[in-house]
Amino acid sequence: MSENPLINIGELSKPATVLIEKISDAVGGIFKPSQIVRVAKAEAEAKRIEAETQIEITNLERRAFARFIKEEARKQNNIEQITQKALPLLEEDAQPDNVEEDWIANFFDKSRLISDYEMQNLWARVLAGEANSPGSYSKRTISLLASLDKSDAVLFTSLCSFGWFIHESEIIPLVLDNQNKVYNDHGINFVTLNHLQSIGLITFSSTSSIAETDLPKEFMATYYDRTIKLEMPSNSENLLSVGEVLLTKAGFEIAPICGSRPVEGFFDFVSETWKSYIKKEELSQDIQPPIEAE
Repeated sequence: MSENPLINIGELSKPATVLIEKISDAVGGIFKPSQIVRVAKAEAEAKRIEAETQIEITNLERRAFARFIKEEARKQNNIEQITQKALPLLEEDAQPDNVEEDWIANFFDKSRLISDYEMQNLWARVLAGEANSPGSYSKRTISLLASLDKSDAVLFTSLCSFGWFIHESEIIPLVLDNQNKVYNDHGINFVTLNHLQSIGLITFSSTSSIAETDLPKEFMATYYDRTIKLEMPSNSENLLSVGEVLLTKAGFEIAPICGSRPVEGFFDFVSETWKSYIKKEELSQDIQPPIEAE
């Protein structure tokens, strides 16, 4: 049996095959039978023999060789695990051949240190997302992702669970009052929002409300698979408060693949807040009692 798990995953789709070839070209043929771990062992052995012909190897040098092999094996395993998790996420019309080799090299330079299972899943979704639609993730976003602790990723995922799509906007985490229980119960509060701002995922304004502008008379607002129609007072150029938070460019890129899930009762909470813009008949059909603030 091959030591490389990617060689034994069955018949690959064309996008998967192309992606593996692109990765191999960009980071040194790591998915070919002569893996980097074997190369590392061979190089270490060569260095040992060379050293022994000149001077007896010290215990320190032996430990350094062992550490080098162990570290490279761990990095190799991380690379293969992330790639293996990305392959099933590729779409039939994926375009991995259009992903820049520099992007792939940078991606694995950062992700090869990621061994946590859940964080590997996140990195795999980024790799698949870039292969499905090249240009989706900037190198700046990859660098930011590499700097995230697991707790940062969990917190950002929790925030994205409050994300709405309003009219033609991109996702907006609808934090209407960071002191409300509905947010605090999920770890979202003044302190955590400031933290997410400090690491570059959001902009946060607790003193003034952020608004969507130039909205038409009627438009749709969507929370996961639930949608409501809002009717504004003017025929055009309407404003709608969307709370205290907006995503940065990096936040926008990561949000769709962070693994967020809808918060129970949040659709009704927001609908109650916007009830003056919702027709009574729609309210009576779809809105449940609101979540009470503490």
